[in-house]
Amino acid sequence: MTVPESDGAQIEVVRVFTDQAGRFGNPLGIVRHAAVAGVDHQALAARVGYSETVVVDDPADGRVRMRIYTPAVELPFAGHPSVGTAWWLSDQRQPVHIIDVPAGPVEVTSTDGITWARARAEWTPDFEFHEFEDAAEIATLDPGDFPEGKHYCWGWTNEPRGAIRSRMFAPAMGVAEDEATGAAAVRLTALLTRGLKITQGEGSQIFTEWDSDGWARVGGRVVADHPIVV
Repeated sequence: MTVPESDGAQIEVVRVFTDQAGRFGNPLGIVRHAAVAGVDHQALAARVGYSETVVVDDPADGRVRMRIYTPAVELPFAGHPSVGTAWWLSDQRQPVHIIDVPAGPVEVTSTDGITWARARAEWTPDFEFHEFEDAAEIATLDPGDFPEGKHYCWGWTNEPRGAIRSRMFAPAMGVAEDEATGAAAVRLTALLTRGLKITQGEGSQIFTEWDSDGWARVGGRVVADHPIVV
């Protein structure tokens, strides 16, 4: 039997997909499974309120199991939790090469300050993509214009260089607006079959690489933030 909430559980927090100066980024809540073994994880994520909170097992043999929760639903895969957790475990001196999520094994690496996660496009949620001819219009959008569903709005800022501007609204997942969305970046990379340099939300930065046959890599910078207690 589980209880609906946690009494005093400490949630570690990192910001994923920051810019080069460590600004912006999407907060991610991280908690060890042992610390919340008798807790309703979905209710915990709702209390934390970030777009995603993860429950992580203890790593073994270079891999770790992880569950991912938005405030409303559990996800089989998500990009910013995969990148953020890989960085955090490395920072904790428990680096892994594989994160096992319900969708499958996510390979993680780090190069030149960028943490990467490799995933398949079909693991991502079923986003509705809206391409804007004028990327400047994306800044004028209001989350209230998207009362349901999962909407990724994007436009080229420099198509030859693969640079785009984007915002994402996902009330279906309990997220009015997401600051930086790795799973949508994976799906768009697969749709366009090319690597991208994405500026999302207030200024978060996401990088992707097209691999092949439905595989893509998503990466970015991560910084530690202040833990919270719920």
